[in-house]
Amino acid sequence: MAGAAAAISSAHAANVLPAITAQPAGLVAQPGGLDFAKDDDFLEDLEHRSFLFFWETANPANGLVPDRAKADGSGPGKIASIGSVGFGLTALCIGAQHGWINRAAAYDRVLTTLRFFAEKVPSEHGFYFHFVDMKTGQRAWNSELSSIDTWLLLSGVLTVRQYFHGTEVEQLATKLYEQADWQWMQNGGETLNMGWKPESGFLEHRWDGFSEHLAMYLMAMSSPTHGVGADAWKAIKREPALTHYQGFTYYQYPPLFIHQYPHAWIDFRDQKDAFTDYWANSKAATLAHEKFCESLKDRFPAYEKLWGITASESQKGYMDWGGPPVGNRVGFDQRIDGTVVPCAAGGSIPFAPQDCISDLRRMQQEYGSKIYLKYGFVDAFNPQSGWVGANVLGIDVGITLVMAENYRTGFVWHTFMANPEIAQAMKVAGFVRTVAAATTR
Repeated sequence: MAGAAAAISSAHAANVLPAITAQPAGLVAQPGGLDFAKDDDFLEDLEHRSFLFFWETANPANGLVPDRAKADGSGPGKIASIGSVGFGLTALCIGAQHGWINRAAAYDRVLTTLRFFAEKVPSEHGFYFHFVDMKTGQRAWNSELSSIDTWLLLSGVLTVRQYFHGTEVEQLATKLYEQADWQWMQNGGETLNMGWKPESGFLEHRWDGFSEHLAMYLMAMSSPTHGVGADAWKAIKREPALTHYQGFTYYQYPPLFIHQYPHAWIDFRDQKDAFTDYWANSKAATLAHEKFCESLKDRFPAYEKLWGITASESQKGYMDWGGPPVGNRVGFDQRIDGTVVPCAAGGSIPFAPQDCISDLRRMQQEYGSKIYLKYGFVDAFNPQSGWVGANVLGIDVGITLVMAENYRTGFVWHTFMANPEIAQAMKVAGFVRTVAAATTR
């Protein structure tokens, strides 16, 4: 991702609110976490807790979901992120599907949310500000009008569009989807800009390298009103991200969420374009990341049995970290301090189920209620220093929930991919079925 260090509009580049809980040096294991007979029982519990974050912390009057909240349920945030709302809309469908809420309650919350965005939340050319006030929907923190976060929001919008097909929700969802002017967000270039501010115009950086934006480009290409062409897909610079690590060759950007987000709604399985098989690429990234963490066990002993680093809260504030390094670089991000981020494994479950689920269960069994609370795992913790984050983040809870559900049932993929515009965009981008397609479904 070009200019990544300076880019402020990535879904994870949240204004940092440390809100951390100090712990004694060294996190003492707390055996006796919840005992689940089967992996599926554990995932059901994790999903339910994750769903509760979106159901309980959202403002019922407008559907806005906080950027973060206390993991124990003791306090929601005052600022919403539109990315959290996108995951939240999807979570409502998952909750109704599981019977955690009835379908009518899910419909009412979805309708309230879409009406609020259609009528109250400020937008420009169909794009929304990254952060908004939980009560009013007005711009918060001088944040940017974000292309990537508007994509997250619209991914939830297109999910509910299909789940509540034939209703007012479908009509409103179509309106919100079609008003996004992706051609405007190109700002005269081939690739999409990262965002826009009313005070200064378009941001300096573009989404022009390998990153989490692949699905955003497909959505931009799918638009029947303001779509971009296949040239935008081809203009993404992938080759600089080509990485060779411990037998894996794949396109890489260090934070693991980069390899998760494109797959949250779009089903890339058994397909490839002229550049790569993105499903296989994310699987390789997950397995290479596990080996990378293990390679650091001499510095951080917990990494011998626990793994997972992706953008997260930390003892030093918010960090955009991960590994292995990109390309032919060696070493590791010197900011890495032994922190473990559960959504690294949680959001990668479909790519390496046995490794990811075992990792998550080991965390829960070893540290129990120190890190596994009302809304699931805390965003991050450090076994070495004893630090435990107090918060959960909406997008991190969201990717865990969505990917666990996709692994178990494929529900989000099946629902989202029912939008015909997305399938057509993939054809325009040059995706074709692989030979394995007939046997792996």
